[in-house]
Amino acid sequence: MTDSKNDTERSHPKDPLHGISLKEVMTQLEENYGWEELAELIPINCFKSNPSLKSSLTFLRKTPWARTKVEALYLKSKANWGKYK
Repeated sequence: MTDSKNDTERSHPKDPLHGISLKEVMTQLEENYGWEELAELIPINCFKSNPSLKSSLTFLRKTPWARTKVEALYLKSKANWGKYK
């Protein structure tokens, strides 16, 4: 099951987000940063005002510029998770 049209465009095997849903990206970011820190890193209302996974996914699926920022943060962060534990 795909999240949006963008997921079908991610069929190239060299794409680092290939096979990773937006829900999975957001879940991992929320678990690692929490909503407050996410709102500081990416200042959008769906992270600041009454944040939830559902409202964030809805907004990000409709707003390509915000989704791009979230995906970039995920890729940057994923490379560093666990390095300093």
